[in-house]
Amino acid sequence: MASPTSLLKRLLLGRPFRSDRLQHTLLPKRIALPVFASDALSSVAYAPDEILLTLSIAGASAYVFSPWIALAVVVVMLTVVASYRQNVHAYPSGGGDYEVATVNLGPKFGIGVASALLVDYVLTVAVSVSSGVANLGSVLPFVATHKVMIAVAAVVLLTAVNLRGLRESGTAFAIPTYGFVIVIGGMLLTGLVRVFVLGDELRAPSADLVIQPEHSVTGFALVFLLLRTFSSGAAALTGVEAISNGVPAFKAPKSRNAATTLLLLGTIAVSLLVGIIALARLTHLQFVEDPDLQIVSGPDGYVQKTVTTQLGEAVFGSGSILLYVVAGMTALILFLAANTAFNGFPVLGSILAQDRFLPRQFHTRGDRLAFSNGILFLAAFAIVLIVGFQAEVTRLIQLYIVGVFVSFTVSQAGMIRHWNRHLKVERDPEARRRMHRSRAINAFGMGLTGTVLVIVLITKFLLGAWIAIAAMAVIYLVMLAIRRHYDRVAEELTPPDQGRAVLPARNHAIVLVSKLHQPTLRAIAYARATRPDTLTAVTVNVDEKDTRDLQEEWERRELPVPLTVVDSPYREITRPILDFVANTRRESPRDVVTVFIPEYVVGHWWENFLHNQSALRLKTRLLFEPGVMVTSVPWQLASTANKDLDRLDATLSRGPARGPRVAPRSTLPPGVPPVVSVPPAESAPTGGDRG
Repeated sequence: MASPTSLLKRLLLGRPFRSDRLQHTLLPKRIALPVFASDALSSVAYAPDEILLTLSIAGASAYVFSPWIALAVVVVMLTVVASYRQNVHAYPSGGGDYEVATVNLGPKFGIGVASALLVDYVLTVAVSVSSGVANLGSVLPFVATHKVMIAVAAVVLLTAVNLRGLRESGTAFAIPTYGFVIVIGGMLLTGLVRVFVLGDELRAPSADLVIQPEHSVTGFALVFLLLRTFSSGAAALTGVEAISNGVPAFKAPKSRNAATTLLLLGTIAVSLLVGIIALARLTHLQFVEDPDLQIVSGPDGYVQKTVTTQLGEAVFGSGSILLYVVAGMTALILFLAANTAFNGFPVLGSILAQDRFLPRQFHTRGDRLAFSNGILFLAAFAIVLIVGFQAEVTRLIQLYIVGVFVSFTVSQAGMIRHWNRHLKVERDPEARRRMHRSRAINAFGMGLTGTVLVIVLITKFLLGAWIAIAAMAVIYLVMLAIRRHYDRVAEELTPPDQGRAVLPARNHAIVLVSKLHQPTLRAIAYARATRPDTLTAVTVNVDEKDTRDLQEEWERRELPVPLTVVDSPYREITRPILDFVANTRRESPRDVVTVFIPEYVVGHWWENFLHNQSALRLKTRLLFEPGVMVTSVPWQLASTANKDLDRLDATLSRGPARGPRVAPRSTLPPGVPPVVSVPPAESAPTGGDRG
């Protein structure tokens, strides 16, 4: 029978997929849009909040600038979408910004972009989930008082869903994503119709509040505030790059489908962002950074609600079912927006692992053909951020978007070099015109995103952006160190072009013995079957009575292998054996020593604490000894009979039964005594055991 752990895994994640099922997990555009674009679509739920609360520092009169800030964000978003449409056509393999920077600017630029994206993906999960909790807390007080716990639970749930596989997670997220677009779009359309067609006067719950500015902002300070507001609103652009990283997940034709999805993403996100800002102005909505300090007069017990919740109350009325639908769908899409990172981060991690900049485990697909290790790594770090910043969106947002604009800018610079290189060899006039047009789009995109990056760094550095920059630097250095390690190991393992491997002169076999039982007899039989040049059994004398009993039993059974007793005055096991092995090999450097270690194979995890501890320590130390081979000789206990699926498969296939083999009797060479004693080894009094 399968173990409880395996059953739980199958229950949560489903049955494993065969490798040839990978093509069946590819996504059509209708599923790819919610999978890869949910982050950028959902960011319109918190980008308006950040625009308005930043402007509130200068007082309610500063809200007049909100449409212009939104317009600037729209221009940048459309530019980025147009630029990335060129990327997905030129580089459909899924490397995205990392591949573009590596191929055109060099590996160091590629690693820099990758480190920025990895940090930004983690922040995407933390910000999206925290914002979802904030929106849900606007209508459910219980959520507001337990926001950290609920945010962590949401990340865990997202992790489980994504571990089930790409297509299944995409289908699960399609309905909520489209539902959010329909609900928010319907709310905006209803509000605009009521204002301009029916002539209704809509007022947000915060319209009649009296707020005071935190500071007197004029001149250069006002310009700086507007730039900071723009940098906060630019959070609406996060997630656009995920499509270029996920091109391999699209159905064919991959590049065209990815480019179309990008266009749909830009159109929907821009429409929703402009609509929310416009309706906020029409309803006189106010949203401040510090309600306790800035709100001068208001109703008793006033709790500030998010922008979308206030607009839903203004359009549909307080307590309306549609208001709860707006709040619920907004919270849900923000929870699911993290799915963009759950799809982009593992794919990028797999590519980096393939290029030996991350551990190779990131390149391994799990049972459901998802990059499970990348998904788990992302979830763990997102939870750390959520707990560390107490799920506060305003605090987390300051760390945000630095990485994504680094990747935007470097990627566009790489695309310019890409087109320059192709223009040197292309002679077809029509193709050259397309390349000139694409280069112009990427050049404009680089200039614009580079400018935004500078603004973000200036306005957000001291507010927390330095943390993201420091994290990028650390990841950059770690990836370089990992690549150096893999390169060094590959160089050491590469066989020489000429010459053959030198065979060892002799093989000295040593069987470690703690007591004479079935595992020991099996180890002796197996060691003899390898036909070594010399063979001896070794035991460490930590207890005189036990050692004498072992010697007597050894002689009584007339075992055809000499027993060597190594004294240990300090009752330590590992060091005396290491010294004995080293002395054996020291006589001839070309000789090898093979150490056979009998081990129990237990069926329950808790049994590992009761057995094999000395064997584990010995194996770990012996692996560092040159010229020493370590061979574990397992003895399966009865509790392993139904341990796992592998054992079950072996039983069902009616393979040969496992059990101890009886070694043929032989005689010792003349003159070799059955028991040999050696001088005690000098060792520190560290203690040991004979388990």
